[in-house]
Amino acid sequence: MVKINFSNLRGDFTGGLTAGIVALPLALALGVASGLGPMAGLYGAIAVGFFAALFGGTPAQISGPTGPMVVVLAGLFASLSGDASLIFTAVILAGIFQIIFGFLGVGQYIRLVPYPVISGFMSGIGAIIIILQIGRLLGHEPPGGTIGALSYLPTALADINFATLALGLGTLVIAYKWPPQLGKFVPGALAALIIGTLVSLALSVPVLGDIPTGLPSLHLPVFEQSKALLILEAAFILAVLGAIDSLLTSLVADNMTRTRHDSNKELIGQGIGNTFAGLIGGIAGAGATMRTVVNIRSGGKYNVSGMVHALVLLAIVLGLSPLAAQIPHAVLAGILVKVGLDIIDWSYLKRAHKGPRWDFGLMIMVLALTVFVDLITAVGVGVVFAALAYVKQIAQLQIEELKKIPESLNDPKENELLESLKDKVSIFSFGGPLSFGAAADLGHHVRERVKAGSKVTILDFSRVPLMDVSAAMAVDTVTSDALAAGRQLVICGANAAVNKVLEGVNEAHPGIPNFETLHDALLYAKKQVAGTESKNTSFQAASQS
Repeated sequence: MVKINFSNLRGDFTGGLTAGIVALPLALALGVASGLGPMAGLYGAIAVGFFAALFGGTPAQISGPTGPMVVVLAGLFASLSGDASLIFTAVILAGIFQIIFGFLGVGQYIRLVPYPVISGFMSGIGAIIIILQIGRLLGHEPPGGTIGALSYLPTALADINFATLALGLGTLVIAYKWPPQLGKFVPGALAALIIGTLVSLALSVPVLGDIPTGLPSLHLPVFEQSKALLILEAAFILAVLGAIDSLLTSLVADNMTRTRHDSNKELIGQGIGNTFAGLIGGIAGAGATMRTVVNIRSGGKYNVSGMVHALVLLAIVLGLSPLAAQIPHAVLAGILVKVGLDIIDWSYLKRAHKGPRWDFGLMIMVLALTVFVDLITAVGVGVVFAALAYVKQIAQLQIEELKKIPESLNDPKENELLESLKDKVSIFSFGGPLSFGAAADLGHHVRERVKAGSKVTILDFSRVPLMDVSAAMAVDTVTSDALAAGRQLVICGANAAVNKVLEGVNEAHPGIPNFETLHDALLYAKKQVAGTESKNTSFQAASQS
């Protein structure tokens, strides 16, 4: 349901106007970086900025072209030999994917991506943007792709255009060093764009050239069977990357405004924005952190600010396109280098040595895969490795807990029973969810630590909320070992969910006693040690006693 909040109209207008001015040079630069041209960047900023604000779930968020999305588009541009119609089809499909993500509730899962993975691929994207601009700073137009740009670097260094290099570096310095007092009126990136362009009039450097003006034309989807798989893959990567980028920015907006965004609604809004962007010949976009922060700091609170930002850019497109034709490539390259440097996660890199080495290693691996392979592989491999590491850590905790055979118990009655049984009973108490991570070593550790001469082994599941089939199979192995050694195995404390998984153990070994409490299990063990209890106690009956 669309809801426009006009309660902060003045602040939203100011925030949107400021964000629109900040977005102008970035939209132009990112459009050029994508290979589709500056106007594609502006059209994308207008469409995604307006519709993501109107339909999205983060009121103060400003959306538009971002570095991560442009990296994918630049790769697709190279793969499709610059076929714009197919690229815009991929953008439309990416938007449709995001709408589907939103309706399926995928937003809550995207936020589960571990921070080192996010840090690695964001830093990798920043590195890619910088690598792709080095050639342009040196006065050349390098071939597409990171590897191509790096391979071309020796050629560019052998023939440096020092006027272009000075202009690009000067633009970068202005963007970084622009006084904050003046930044309230003219943002640093815009000041760098204007000053750099004016200086270039006295130099002979490559410029953008003729830029079409007026309203965009309609670009309907085009399907080519030989390229279908490539387009679908690129669309999916754009959708996932845009979703992650947007929801991360949503979290930033939440922290600044003390509100809570609707992640699935945000994905639907981003999807609608990207669908329209592709239809009007714009590049894909996502929630943009810097522009969102500028908007909020300038007074923006609600979705009106995002729509105002888009309308400001539309007014510029309709009237100022001829002026944009004079912007040099080197100036945009300088601005993009700043974008790349801002995306790199310097804060994590500075404190990485204080955290776990594994997390830092994971971040570096994801960064390298992002730069030298592709983004989806980097995120996929990073998430898998992070999940495996987490499972291993949890499994280690479970095994460590299992190693502690209690010498005494907290409950006085239970402790008295345990004392009376001396070394005739071994208790193994499991802690937390019991999963496949610990299953491989569970049987080995029980076998290794069971007390010599004990007649009864008690497996206490009182602190286990759930377990999987792998863990149940490990319990089956423990049961087989105990019976083969002539020991009675007893289960206690298992809840209904755990008992359901353990049913398979009872089918393989009928008659395993199962008690609700450790106290009942110890009473049974005492009778067993004394030889006054039958070993063939029904699993089901004991569990209900």
